[in-house]
Amino acid sequence: MDKPSPLVIPYLEQLDASNITDATSILHEHGNRVSVDSVNWKSQFPYHPLTAVYTGHNGSYIFIEFFVRCNFLRAVNTNNNSPVSQDSCVEFFVSPTGDNFYFNFELNCIGAINASCRSERHNPTRLNDEQLARIIRYASCGTRPFNEVEGLFSWSITMAIPLDLIGLEFKGEPIQIKANFNKCASATSQPHYLSWWPIDTPSPDFHQPSFFGPVTLAGK
Repeated sequence: MDKPSPLVIPYLEQLDASNITDATSILHEHGNRVSVDSVNWKSQFPYHPLTAVYTGHNGSYIFIEFFVRCNFLRAVNTNNNSPVSQDSCVEFFVSPTGDNFYFNFELNCIGAINASCRSERHNPTRLNDEQLARIIRYASCGTRPFNEVEGLFSWSITMAIPLDLIGLEFKGEPIQIKANFNKCASATSQPHYLSWWPIDTPSPDFHQPSFFGPVTLAGK
């Protein structure tokens, strides 16, 4: 599989004074963009909704905006740590130390979140409600749940993850991490499993830190 270029998440001082909705325009103008377009299990799940990610950081938070265009939209799950990957879902998986220890942040299109830290797919340590409340989110679809609808939809979700929540401290110098960005919707009429960095496994499995791509949080 062809691999994309490593991602540099730029330091954007202007994010300090922004709220989460203003952050979106800052990310589009000054952030770095990648495409979530690796269809790793094409024979089983060929559907490929357009998915782009815009990134930046301000030394305290990583800001990530997902933009998606798709044919089916679903947002049934609303509770913290509910199975949002069944819905129209985007995900950020990050290994702050570059090894098998990683965090998974999964959000459906109305901002419901499932997040854990773990060293393997099984036996996760779920982030608690207090920790999850620190992740700032804005969903263009609003926050009310709905059953699956069909059409042509464009939607986005922006989140800001505190660096200290994932064990990082920014001191002005670049920080090397590993990560992946994913798009899925396992319970929709067009289930799909896309990633930024290619994943070479027999069946869909995003919990593969050996297939995370290199990411740098840029210095000042």
